[in-house]
Amino acid sequence: MNVEWTADRPTGGRSGGLPGDRRFGDRGQTAIEFLGVTPLIILLLVALWQCALIGYTFSLAGHAASEGARAGTSAEYFSAWACEEAAGDDLPRAWAGAADTRCQAEYGMYRAVVELKVPVLVPGVLNFPMTVEGNAASVKEG
Repeated sequence: MNVEWTADRPTGGRSGGLPGDRRFGDRGQTAIEFLGVTPLIILLLVALWQCALIGYTFSLAGHAASEGARAGTSAEYFSAWACEEAAGDDLPRAWAGAADTRCQAEYGMYRAVVELKVPVLVPGVLNFPMTVEGNAASVKEG
């Protein structure tokens, strides 16, 4: 490799300059940009996780209401108690403590309404003030 020196910098070669040259001033820029974007990436992941928890809570509320309505229609005695027990049986422990279940018979149907509080990031630690409602009805037997 043949390098010729001029008054302030060399010419030729692959790097084209000394450490004081402008081309070496960008060293480490990628690391700094990554550190600047990292909080935004983490914030996006937290928002996606919270959306997943909201969707899972909707799914749990609907399933619990369906189980409760089915148990309420098939019980001969104490149908409200059977409905509430069946609705709470399949709920995970973190959601079971924040569940509100209402069961009632109406017009040849048995209806169950389950309201669950949406957790904040970690189920069972802190809940949002908003609730998710699941409704289900089943035809009374006999």
